[in-house]
Amino acid sequence: MNSYRDDEIDDVDDVEEGEEVPLPIADLANASAPNHIAGMRACKRCGILKTLNQFLDDGCENCPFFDMEDDRQKTEMYTTAFFEGEVAVMDPRESWTAKWLRVDTFLPGVYAITIIGTFDKDTIEDLESRGCSHRCRPL
Repeated sequence: MNSYRDDEIDDVDDVEEGEEVPLPIADLANASAPNHIAGMRACKRCGILKTLNQFLDDGCENCPFFDMEDDRQKTEMYTTAFFEGEVAVMDPRESWTAKWLRVDTFLPGVYAITIIGTFDKDTIEDLESRGCSHRCRPL
């Protein structure tokens, strides 16, 4: 089952053990949201918003190749405190807002509308070699 409809599952408790949970519901279980308003940062590539400590603890779920877990230098290099607006995205595949922000292939979470910052030349080359785009823009 790849898509969620309200009439497919009324309650998660209705899912039998071993039965496949629809993908959007499984993604929601892994959704990340900032646990404090103060000190929020945005990943420069995908725009997900979390606190510095959340990035240090978990890294970025959409950008695991940045290896930010337990590395303050990388976390500060790949995230920024300069962003404008925020939007919570529950089902990125179905959300027009997620498509407009270009986060429709990412996990559910809270995203910055505009990200201000730049990557160094090596990071840009690495992202391009991976076929990854980024959302940050210079000030």
